[in-house]
Amino acid sequence: VQLQASGGGLVQTGESLRLSCAASVSIFGFNAMGWYRRAPGKQREFVAGITSSGSTNYPDSMKGRFTISRDNAKNTVYLQMNNLKPEDTAVYYCNAMKLVPPGNYWGQGTLVTVSS
Repeated sequence: VQLQASGGGLVQTGESLRLSCAASVSIFGFNAMGWYRRAPGKQREFVAGITSSGSTNYPDSMKGRFTISRDNAKNTVYLQMNNLKPEDTAVYYCNAMKLVPPGNYWGQGTLVTVSS
């Protein structure tokens, strides 16, 4: 299983970006997919998740600005990020998880830099 994250870049405060995570296999096989991020000097944190049935969840700090979605036909999960802030600067990682058989997969990360 390979996850290819893309879409990162340098933006200014208040702008938007859409990240993509393309899987090398059908995403139907994953119980959940999600995005995490690691800011410089900080621990990795959960950003957004989506289950195979399409249910989504976000930490309270991400609600309202970030939206996760999936396109099953393209085997791709997206993260729409609006009204970006400098504190959103981080490397964003895509994750996919399955229960049977158990598996946890990570993409290579894509850098998002938000300038003030």
